[in-house]
Amino acid sequence: MSEKDEAERIEKAKKRKKRKQRPFPACSFSEAMELASSILEFGSGQPVRRISLFDHLGKSPESSTSRQLITNAGKYGLTKGSYGAEHLELTPEGAKAVDEEISKREQLKAKIKLAIENIPPFKSLYDRFVSNKLPARAALIDATKEFEVSDEFVEEAVDTFIVNLRDLGLLQTLSGAERIVTVDHLLDTLPAASLKQETNNQQAHTHSPGHLVTLEQANFESTCFYVTPIGEEDSEHRKHSDLFLGSIVEPALEQFQMKVVRADAIDKPGLITRQIIDYLLRSRLVIADLSFHNPNVFYELAIRHAARLPVVQIIRASDRVPFDLNQVRTIKIDTSDIYSLVPKIETYKSEIGSQVRRALENPDSVDNPISTFYPNLKMLLE
Repeated sequence: MSEKDEAERIEKAKKRKKRKQRPFPACSFSEAMELASSILEFGSGQPVRRISLFDHLGKSPESSTSRQLITNAGKYGLTKGSYGAEHLELTPEGAKAVDEEISKREQLKAKIKLAIENIPPFKSLYDRFVSNKLPARAALIDATKEFEVSDEFVEEAVDTFIVNLRDLGLLQTLSGAERIVTVDHLLDTLPAASLKQETNNQQAHTHSPGHLVTLEQANFESTCFYVTPIGEEDSEHRKHSDLFLGSIVEPALEQFQMKVVRADAIDKPGLITRQIIDYLLRSRLVIADLSFHNPNVFYELAIRHAARLPVVQIIRASDRVPFDLNQVRTIKIDTSDIYSLVPKIETYKSEIGSQVRRALENPDSVDNPISTFYPNLKMLLE
């Protein structure tokens, strides 16, 4: 090796060493729990062959999705074994987290330890803000920077932290506001913490779709197409769509600098169905609202699924996720009344942000029924 080649090798090694690392897992704790639960189910908690496990799950063990899942479960301390290991197994704490036979109290303590206490930036955020209202997002971002999280990862850290708090029950609506509760408080109220309200009422809100967008004006690389039941002006469907778009979806995507386009914002000199299909196939991201079980939404979602392009799904908590889609992660938003919805809006935005980030950074990680059962199916645009 020449001196020049050796110098280049050393320089590249230095750059790799200097590259900032994400000091927390690249997904929520509940997503990582899926792998741990699969190990428990498939191997009764004993070490399992990695290839056999993913064959059982109907997924490729070598795909980027599978590798990322293994890595994240390991970072949370749920599992042992890298994506190149022959066997995967649960850690002692991971076994507690997925074991339904132990007391709910002990199981929850194990989950909190893995999801919050063992992740340095999450523990620091929790210790600073526990027993207080959930701070404004800007305050959380500033605090996260203090805990040695680089700028490129702070938004993701905040989203993942909030989602983990919510999933564990450490983020509760008390006195009309979302508050970060102590572990003791959560454990003392454990039976009540799992209760959820799911009714059909909702709060009206007005959203103006803004300027019309033509196909020629569209920059699809920075476009999120919002698939949703729209309905007639002043209808329940329209008020619902305006509320979700203006108060949750658009604010959640601001950090990604993406423009959200709904079908009624597309200029219509030509065939509107053709233009909608163009947006479905060419937009970098689609967010699909499954509320009201609207047939147009499901038709458009099927096109996006067939194209194997990134989708984030949301739905009213009062609506049932259809059978064919119940294995796909869907964010449920409680619209039963204003008192249930308003305090949780920031949490919903963070959950959407977390799913969007995952979809944009690794499009192959977003599974759907078609990609799961026909992984080699491809759609080519001409």
